[in-house]
Amino acid sequence: MQIRNILFLFIIFVFGAILPLKVYAQSNMKKSENIIEIAQNKPTNLFDLLFNNNQQTKKKTPKRKVQTRTTKRKKTATPSLSPITSSIEKSKDATRLMVFGDSLAIDLSKALTRFYAEDPNLVVIGRGVGSSGFVRSDFFDWNKALKDAIIQNDFDIAVVIIGINDKQNLSVRGKSEKPLTDRWKREYTKKLNGFLEQFRTANKPVVWVGLPPMASSKFSAAMIQIASLQRLAAFSFGAQYIDIYDRFTDVNGRYISMGPDINGKNVLMRKSDGIHFSRAGSDKVATYINQSLKLFYRGGVVSLAISDPLLRTDALLLLRPPFQGLGQIRMLSIAGSIVPLNALIPRSTELIKVTNLVNNTTNNIIQKTPNSQNIIKDKLEKTINAPSGRADDFGVGITMVQDADE
Repeated sequence: MQIRNILFLFIIFVFGAILPLKVYAQSNMKKSENIIEIAQNKPTNLFDLLFNNNQQTKKKTPKRKVQTRTTKRKKTATPSLSPITSSIEKSKDATRLMVFGDSLAIDLSKALTRFYAEDPNLVVIGRGVGSSGFVRSDFFDWNKALKDAIIQNDFDIAVVIIGINDKQNLSVRGKSEKPLTDRWKREYTKKLNGFLEQFRTANKPVVWVGLPPMASSKFSAAMIQIASLQRLAAFSFGAQYIDIYDRFTDVNGRYISMGPDINGKNVLMRKSDGIHFSRAGSDKVATYINQSLKLFYRGGVVSLAISDPLLRTDALLLLRPPFQGLGQIRMLSIAGSIVPLNALIPRSTELIKVTNLVNNTTNNIIQKTPNSQNIIKDKLEKTINAPSGRADDFGVGITMVQDADE
């Protein structure tokens, strides 16, 4: 019995010594959870743990708040484009420039509004319709829209840029034709001609902007062919065509998204979709349009005499795929509708001979003064023949024919 009591006391002693250490260790672990207990409230032995001898109320400290340093950033305004408004009031009789086309025209009309913001004599009217074109007239009929604008006399000058949505099947006599086939091109050209014919009939000047290169090589190749048909139609109906393709390519003729802006800085010129212009790109196209508009508009009233050098000709019938209009452009150049910038003045193929010059000159003078034939010949001989040894003595003088009596 005594042995049992001794063992019982020994076990109590062991637990009384070890258990507080274990509880203390657990309390240290709780520190990592931000829970700290007051040391006086912790049980110091087995009896305190079992019978809660300590009458003091256990107090728990609140969770420690972790303070983090936060730096207050200055609030900056969200970047946004400046509103398209004119800083000056437009004149009541200002020239009305209307921009027709697809989503490219929407961005371009904004750029032209910025460009002419300080010009009181010109106001820009945007008539761009996204996802539109000449193929899907069931979605939006551009020929009808133009007819209504002309009837209502809504504009004085037109700018057109359109075509990025036209690589679609086209209905020809109830049959669906794939894009860029021969029948497709003929039908597409008819739609272009009908559109441009309305401008010419209404005597409205037109600036047609060609399509730029695209990021996708296949899509860009299709746009080149469509732009070629547009260029031919524009030339045939007396419109001013602006070819901007090379303005947005590198030295090898490939698509680039960066390029020099109107100030010469290398900036982003195209949007991420590889199709549309950025703000800088649209502003750049606006400068090219301004150069062409000078033919019709110089800060005042529009003066225009539309002439069609190919009226009632067969220029539109000279389609020669796959050259995409090079044959037609050559014919237009011969007709005088196009003057290449690198055109040279034609040189004479005949050698001008001094003898012919003298004889023609003397004959003309002799007809007026028949009695002075010998005097005139003598003077011309001295004028044309260079003295021997002079820098211009090339041995190309004239030999005067003497009379038989001499």
